[in-house]
Amino acid sequence: MSGSVHPADPETPDPGVGPVLLVLIAKYRDLDIESAARLHAVSPELGQHLLAGSSAVSGAVVLSTCSRFEIYCEVASGDLVAAACSEALGTVRLCASLPAARLACLFEHFTGASAAEHLFAVAAGLDSVVVGERQVAGQVRRALAEAQAAGTAGGLLVRLFQEASRTGRAVGARAALGSASRSIASVALDLATAGGAQPSLADASVVLFGTGSYAACVAEILRSKRCPTISVFSQSGRAEAFVASRGGTPLTDRELPAAVARAEIIIGCSGTEKRIRAAQLADWRDGTAHPLTVIDLAPSHDFDPGVADLPGVELITLDSVGSAAPPADAEALRLARAMVRQAAHRFEKREELRAADAAIVALRRHVHQVLEAEMERALRQHGSAAQAEDVNLAMRRMVRRLLHLPTVRARELAADGRQHDYAAALEALFGLSVQPAGARTLPPLARVAADPRAS
Repeated sequence: MSGSVHPADPETPDPGVGPVLLVLIAKYRDLDIESAARLHAVSPELGQHLLAGSSAVSGAVVLSTCSRFEIYCEVASGDLVAAACSEALGTVRLCASLPAARLACLFEHFTGASAAEHLFAVAAGLDSVVVGERQVAGQVRRALAEAQAAGTAGGLLVRLFQEASRTGRAVGARAALGSASRSIASVALDLATAGGAQPSLADASVVLFGTGSYAACVAEILRSKRCPTISVFSQSGRAEAFVASRGGTPLTDRELPAAVARAEIIIGCSGTEKRIRAAQLADWRDGTAHPLTVIDLAPSHDFDPGVADLPGVELITLDSVGSAAPPADAEALRLARAMVRQAAHRFEKREELRAADAAIVALRRHVHQVLEAEMERALRQHGSAAQAEDVNLAMRRMVRRLLHLPTVRARELAADGRQHDYAAALEALFGLSVQPAGARTLPPLARVAADPRAS
């Protein structure tokens, strides 16, 4: 989404009314292999550790894929964004054991509408190595589902990710950026068979490392290309269950070296911290004459980069895929980006109206509490329930009329982006502190322990 969003200054956000979006984005181009592996490894529990150790963050969703690592935060208010940034980076530092100075350079951040626009562009495939890829839409949905299962997704983040999925589908239906086959894996496989020693997958022997969702996508592409021999290895022991529903042959540790020696293509999608070393691969291929193409699509790299120096071995990485990816049609890309910007604008306006609704609810609750107290006092003084009920009805009619204009004015101000003016007026006039619609009240939280992975 080049040129469409800009990092916000964490020191000068608009405090506004209600929760604020914040996303911290790792600059994957600047990440070394070890840092990328550590970030990916801690992503499943990072949201829970962040909420446990933060006073500013009330919700978190972590989006971690083969080419991105992003932390989406729901911050209680705009004036806490700087604290939320600091606490999020501190949690990453503790969980991933990365130096603080390194993290400050590796992450950029967006807030508010820019954060929404970024996620919408991601879900639409505009921020992918292969522009227009559709697999990222499933990764966005899974990130939300995992955060909801872990109890870290606040109401604002749920609405954001759901709207991102809808936007991604709309862009895919209208902008025609690419077909369903456009993906990182498909481009990598095209590279492996484009003018190389293995001209077709139809007679290739392939070993697939990994059994996760991305490995499933790769297996589907291999089947669609009529690949006859697909062997699957999983360090977690899930290969048999994987091939039972998708086809292929499961490999044990003992069978893996011989399968690699026979293979023309091996593909890494496991994302584990255990990497195939160059010396190990050379030992497995000792005495093998045919060439081998190694495709490394894992976020933590399944293969030592040194395998590229082995005789007869070609290494294809995400950088290779990015260089070879077909460019998107300029007009389709322009339309897609316009749709993303419009969707982000609509989302922001809806959230502003929600904030106005929260202020309206606060005012009405205050007025009705005053009314109830006065009616109880009148009933105690006069003792006639019938007369008190008549007065109650009359007073409620008067309250509805009195609240009509403030309600209309609140929504007018929200439409102009000035809902915080209304909330400030309520606080000044009535001492009311507006609680955002759908916000959750959190108990005091313990700080992150020195080693959060031990929890």
